Amino acid sequence: MADNKPLPRGLFLMGLLYGGMTVVAGVLGFKQVALGPLAVEAGIFAFLMLVVISSTVAQLYGDKMAQRLVFWGFVPLAVSILLISIVLLLPPSANMPPENIAAFEQVLSQTPRIMAAGPVAYGVSLLLNVKIFSMLRGSGEGSSQFSIMLRGAIASALSQAIDTLIFVTLAFYGEFPIGSLLAGQMLAKVVLSFIFVPPLIALFVKLAKRMG
Repeated sequence: MADNKPLPRGLFLMGLLYGGMTVVAGVLGFKQVALGPLAVEAGIFAFLMLVVISSTVAQLYGDKMAQRLVFWGFVPLAVSILLISIVLLLPPSANMPPENIAAFEQVLSQTPRIMAAGPVAYGVSLLLNVKIFSMLRGSGEGSSQFSIMLRGAIASALSQAIDTLIFVTLAFYGEFPIGSLLAGQMLAKVVLSFIFVPPLIALFVKLAKRMG
């Protein structure tokens, strides 16, 4: 007999937000932002949201559900890549200014290496985040706010460092020296993981619990 138990509203919201962040991360990544002495591609903010959401789901609904969320994230990611490819192939309107056409194609056109590197880095790093976050919980509940925030920061920092290693290596290795780019991006992502992830996880856990 089929299980007709309704999906928790908190989990439903996390799923909606997660799907949206997988799509917008690639677009935001085209801008480099300066945060004091740190320079980082803006897509990190969407990826940190993915980390926060997957950790929240692991905390409240179990790591298996969080892993399923990560795998389902490939669906909107793949659909968005397909739609972008189709739109780029379609001829632009004659009424569209040439500079707008060039800007659109410059932002959304990516080399095959970059298009392949993104999903690989996404899958490995987000699954790793869920794994580390759940492992740090141990056999106990690990549900105090401080514990959740600390585990979230550590898991995010480690997984984002791996994300950078995979993406930069697959996308740019052999085209130019990548050592300084790797070091800078890793440092920026680790710092941002400890600044932004802990309070956001605490907020999202509280929100999902309140929604039921």
